[in-house]
Amino acid sequence: MKNLLIKSVFSIAVLLSLPSIVWAASTVSLVVSPTEVMQGEPVIITIEGTNTLSSIKNISFNGTPLKIFLYQNKPTALLGIDLRQTPGMYKITGKLSDGSILEKILVVDRREKIELPLGIPEKLGGNTPTSQTTLISTLATENAILASLRTGTHAFWREKFRFPLSATTTITDRYGYFRQTGAYTIAHKGTDFRAAEGTNVFAMNRGVVRLAREFRNYGKTIVVDHGLGLMTFYMHLSRIKVNVGELVLPGQLIALSGQTGYAEKPHLHLTVRIGGISIDPIKFTDFFK
Repeated sequence: MKNLLIKSVFSIAVLLSLPSIVWAASTVSLVVSPTEVMQGEPVIITIEGTNTLSSIKNISFNGTPLKIFLYQNKPTALLGIDLRQTPGMYKITGKLSDGSILEKILVVDRREKIELPLGIPEKLGGNTPTSQTTLISTLATENAILASLRTGTHAFWREKFRFPLSATTTITDRYGYFRQTGAYTIAHKGTDFRAAEGTNVFAMNRGVVRLAREFRNYGKTIVVDHGLGLMTFYMHLSRIKVNVGELVLPGQLIALSGQTGYAEKPHLHLTVRIGGISIDPIKFTDFFK
């Protein structure tokens, strides 16, 4: 009788434990949006069915771990697909703390390569072999400075990202095409928006100013770090209104647009980087509409 009672209690305990295991397996899921992108586009990855970071061991793209944070009460990771990423099918994996593994496939399509001529303005030496060589060497120096900027160890933002200009404007140069400047070809890793000289430029979200200075080619530039490798770049400005180290809020006035540096007309050049990879800013802001 005693043995029978022990067996019955053990059986009930096993049965009571089963629903929780089935529940976890059936409700926690990996969501990848979108599931098909072109080179140079962003991806947002969420774990549905849990609202704590402690329940997630890691999220990875093709074996490379991504930074995880809570957004809208869900474990989230952002992924930037490089403009030169080899097209194909890639595995996105989410490993849970209980040992479960979730997998999805991301398809990366080839972006049509468009090349257009772009001269060098007279203020930078005009279209001469010497000014072309100077452009390339100084761009390399400026890019190295931008690549060296540190990022916060947590996400500074909680709200949706907003457009940096207050009114709808025309895109004058899209992301992803290649500019032919003499013997050199330079990828345009941002989007240019028409903006009259002195137009207000606003922070796209909460973050820390990591750079506020003038470059030869990028002109007056501000870089806002939103944490965990997510940064927004505002270039060719006429006036900078923030300082390095300053915490800016969503929609805060940070600058006035202009045409400083390698620019022939007033506009705002916007770049968005995820983990050091420059992605299409329009596709990025589409996440938050």
